[in-house]
Amino acid sequence: MNGKKKETGADEWEAPDFGFSMDEAAGGSDAPAFETPDFDKPAFDTADFEAPDFDKPAFETPDAPPPNDPPAFEAAGFDTPAFEPAPEAGPAPASEEVATLIAERDELRDKLMRALAEAENVRRRAERDRKDAEAYGGTKLARDLLSVHDNMARALAAADETARAAAASLIEGIELTQRELLSAFAKHKIEPVEPAPGEKFDPNLHQAMFEAPVPGFEPGTVIEVMQSGFTISGRLLRPALVGVAKAG
Repeated sequence: MNGKKKETGADEWEAPDFGFSMDEAAGGSDAPAFETPDFDKPAFDTADFEAPDFDKPAFETPDAPPPNDPPAFEAAGFDTPAFEPAPEAGPAPASEEVATLIAERDELRDKLMRALAEAENVRRRAERDRKDAEAYGGTKLARDLLSVHDNMARALAAADETARAAAASLIEGIELTQRELLSAFAKHKIEPVEPAPGEKFDPNLHQAMFEAPVPGFEPGTVIEVMQSGFTISGRLLRPALVGVAKAG
């Protein structure tokens, strides 16, 4: 790019080459026509320009409904509005009524629990009574039959060798009857109590008829059985009558 240099006070400046000379710009035949713009003339005619009205909105809107009224919606085929106001809640129950209901509930619950407990007690008592009836229902009959057993035992104890030889069949019949009676007692859980001599005295099963110092026996032991005792299902039916040794 060619240009002319112009000297200034400090630096040297070179004009750019725009493709034509200053002479051609002044009036050359081949130079393009150049016209200086008139900056004092407006670019457009202001006579046809209308200033906008800023107080008026650019578009019109429909009248808005009052702020307190819900908007009205109209839909084809529906006679009711799009929504309905929620129903008003009823008054809250009074605290006294609630307290009364709670008290009644607690009272009914207490009665129910007591009734259930009483029913359970009745059931257990009935079950216990049923078992006792099965086990001890024959107590009175068994106690009455004990005298039969005692008489047979006395008869056999009184028969000596001469009587046994003279009435062997009678003695054998008595012994068979006694064994049959004891077998019937065993079926009903009636057991004899016959302590052996020297056995320790048990106040729950024995009844002391006398005490005597006997050599060879410790104090508080059985020295003689006068009458056998019996139990029924573990319960004492009759105590055994015994003699007990004491210190000399």
